[in-house]
Amino acid sequence: MSNLSQTANDIFDVVVLGAGPGGYVAAIRAAQLGLKTAIIEREHMGGVCLNWGCIPTKSLLRNAEVMHLLHQGKEYGFSFDNLSVNYAAAHKRSREVSARLVKGVTFLMRKNNITVIMGEGKLKDANTITVTGKDGTSDVKGQNIILATGARPFSLPMIKPDGQRVFTYRQLLDVTTAPKSMIVIGSGAIGMEFAYVFNAYGVEITVIEALPQILPLEDPEVSQVVVRSFKRSGVNLLPATKVEDAKVEADGVSVTVADASGNKQTLKADWLLMAMGVAPNTQGIGLDAAGVKANERGYIPVDGHMATNLPNVYAIGDINGLLRLAHVASAQGVVAAEHIASRMGKHAGHLAALDYDAMPRCTYTHPQVASMGLTEQQAKDKGYTLKVSKFPFQANGKSLALNNSEGFVKIIADAKYGEILGVHMVGPDVTELLPEFVLAKTAELTANEIAHAVHAHPTLSESLMEAAHGVEGNMIHL
Repeated sequence: MSNLSQTANDIFDVVVLGAGPGGYVAAIRAAQLGLKTAIIEREHMGGVCLNWGCIPTKSLLRNAEVMHLLHQGKEYGFSFDNLSVNYAAAHKRSREVSARLVKGVTFLMRKNNITVIMGEGKLKDANTITVTGKDGTSDVKGQNIILATGARPFSLPMIKPDGQRVFTYRQLLDVTTAPKSMIVIGSGAIGMEFAYVFNAYGVEITVIEALPQILPLEDPEVSQVVVRSFKRSGVNLLPATKVEDAKVEADGVSVTVADASGNKQTLKADWLLMAMGVAPNTQGIGLDAAGVKANERGYIPVDGHMATNLPNVYAIGDINGLLRLAHVASAQGVVAAEHIASRMGKHAGHLAALDYDAMPRCTYTHPQVASMGLTEQQAKDKGYTLKVSKFPFQANGKSLALNNSEGFVKIIADAKYGEILGVHMVGPDVTELLPEFVLAKTAELTANEIAHAVHAHPTLSESLMEAAHGVEGNMIHL
């Protein structure tokens, strides 16, 4: 890492502001293309994703999966009388996993000769970022700038997250104990994943969702499977329910809600998690000083190469609002770096445009959820004539052997040309199965090509093949 005085006289080809999954990937790709690159980060390499988001939550989710499996011991022929659980141990493991990956990112910065500057960065103009760090304040200059400052959690106006009773997802990842009860506001991926983790450790969970559907962005049939599973596990789900008030009390929190008919009730719990989404970190980073335009919601509009209204300033990840997922931010980082290198005459390769209908979306609950593209209703609303195929995991030998056969693979295809419009899966390890469809859509393959590609037996992936056969009405095992 470099201090500010060492970089005061340097002019970089690219300066990246923010070292999350978008920023650090952009920096690596830029350096690989021969660009002199610097990256500025105010807290930890890897950003929210590696430190307080994607990675530690998946570690906790693995612990929850093991807990889920242990409670099925009778079905596997084992039993015990003294099972004890320790959430602190699960938390410790999650931090160790994060720390290892953060060290890996730091190593990659050194390997690619990227100058790392720790401090708070703010645009001074379109070619300068003023950085305030422990060594003082200095300007870092770059011919091109990539903004990758990420997002922060939304919170309710009537109650403030304190990390004691009221939590954002980031604060919740710092706790080493589990409460007896918790209310979760929001049933997107973050809310449902935390609900699953803490439910596995015996916490009484209530999930509140303002929209009519749990997992509101997913296909309704997928949502129904997850709802059934969560209810079997004792999770209280309240869709179409709005929060009217929330307050901290001496012994916990209380939340007053109203259902679609206006009926009100007050819920009480030890803790409250606010998981209603995120807002872009675009305030206070000097957009006005540089002349970078943002919309009324704070997001920065970009073109297909991630360039803002200024041709040398790029915005990737959550701050452009296109699709707020870590892997999307990484993909956008590559696009931005390659476009800069092309403009500077250092990259003559193909400049890929991202297809957001081919971007995977994943929720790591039990059962898992993975989707891509349009839902069935969205496709109908766009005027497509559809062929829809759905193959259940109950008819798949591997899922039965795993004792994990809940869910299905659903393909939505255009009846005229066979184009895959959407894929929606719920069931065992579907987050690992989805890339086959992503590749197919990116390569403009149809379900017919997937159906006639031989899939190993017995595997979960056979369900993809069967669903693909089903698009033409030719399923083999159903």
